Amino acid sequence: MSRPYPMSRCGARASSVSRITVAVLCLTILSAGGCAEKSGESKLPHRTVVTHSAEDVFELFDSVGYTAENWANGVIEIPRIYMTRIPARWKSESDKITVVRKKQIFFRLLAPGILRANELIVMEREDLENLTAMNPEPGSKDMKALLDLGRKYKVTGEDDESLTAEQLAELKNRIDIIPPSLALAQGAEESGWGTSRFVLLGNSLFGQWDFSGKGIKPEQQRSELGDYGLAAFDTPLEAVVAYTRNLNTHGAYTRMRQLRAEIRHKGNEPTGFELAETLDKYSERGQAYVEGLHAIMRVNKLAATDLAHLANDEVILIEPAE
Repeated sequence: MSRPYPMSRCGARASSVSRITVAVLCLTILSAGGCAEKSGESKLPHRTVVTHSAEDVFELFDSVGYTAENWANGVIEIPRIYMTRIPARWKSESDKITVVRKKQIFFRLLAPGILRANELIVMEREDLENLTAMNPEPGSKDMKALLDLGRKYKVTGEDDESLTAEQLAELKNRIDIIPPSLALAQGAEESGWGTSRFVLLGNSLFGQWDFSGKGIKPEQQRSELGDYGLAAFDTPLEAVVAYTRNLNTHGAYTRMRQLRAEIRHKGNEPTGFELAETLDKYSERGQAYVEGLHAIMRVNKLAATDLAHLANDEVILIEPAE
């Protein structure tokens, strides 16, 4: 796994997900971005599927048409399937299946979470546009909502009473989606296809560092970097949401956000391949890291995932049994 530069100080994992009621599991998943009700996802039928092996997961995929054949035939609508956690057995189990199957299960399980995180970002972007159009007065409820967005995306401070034109422009640049192809490639690279120690201990899919003292400690810690660890999360979806927030707020990724805004200004949709060019600071490997992401995208033909969207028929929670 790459050794990324220090990024956002994400909260550490509180506790593992247990065999609890579907309602509580749904709450954990849907509250990741704070927009469950508004998104409409909470109103969809929910079911939980307990799996004991990778083959159980593939059987579920087949039953809902989440297959390579359908994808090849142009079906870009994918089901809302979310893992409650990545089981410890995945590392050993992944060694017993083909590389193709390993990649398939990894990408298919990560993709819905990426699209869900982007849905939440789109809703926040719509909120920003609506609030800005209202031209709210300082002290009003609408201004408070606007300032809350500004603080969430690290554009405004606690003492600000309104936003300047420059702050509003920066906020719009930050509240934007991450192309799925980029997130899939980084997830694969940073997590070793979901098999790294940090993933199995805390669903840490994107190598985000934690300086709170509560992160997962590396086996060989570098003293010159201080008391650091890898951020842990209750669910893989929480890890994805934190990853998108990190790219959208940290100073190391200003170039990524600027390029994304420039592409949009020209009337085009940013691609993962384009934005990957700016992420040399995500890893100590620098440009070699960027080239690695490009290779993952090319070899696995991830460009098409930038066009994918989530289905609106049901939510399926996969609960792995150990």
